[in-house]
Amino acid sequence: MNMTKPRWKVYLLYILLTEAVGALAAALTQEAALLYGEIITKPPLSPPAWVFPVAWTLLYALMGFGAARVALTPPTAARRLALRLFYAQLVVNFLWSIWFFSFGAYGFAFLWLVLLWALVVRMTLAFRELDRTAARTQIPYLLWLLFAGYLNFGVWRLN
Repeated sequence: MNMTKPRWKVYLLYILLTEAVGALAAALTQEAALLYGEIITKPPLSPPAWVFPVAWTLLYALMGFGAARVALTPPTAARRLALRLFYAQLVVNFLWSIWFFSFGAYGFAFLWLVLLWALVVRMTLAFRELDRTAARTQIPYLLWLLFAGYLNFGVWRLN
């Protein structure tokens, strides 16, 4: 009898985990994010508010998909490191919303975002050692974080 989980359950687990982290961050910062939308001066190229939940839902799904692919590789030290980096960046990602929206600590949030970007780069490289597709699914996330960095820095400077 095969004692391993069916592959689809691993994908579902990781995608739901990342989506749940995003949903919790959104729920905890919802009021502050609404206030932010009304009173904060935003930099040029700031997208409309509806873009963010759409983009993040897709990005969290890609994160979870990539992590699941890594989790399905044979157990090695490289896999442990890759998954630890995945969980670490997920925690840092979650906390960014708190620093930025709930506390309005735009400068600190920008530095936190730099830390997040570095973790995601390292995670992506670790994923690449195990599964190139898993690494490729992180590229939109890395690009979005660069754009988020531009927006975060702009909000910090303008407010």
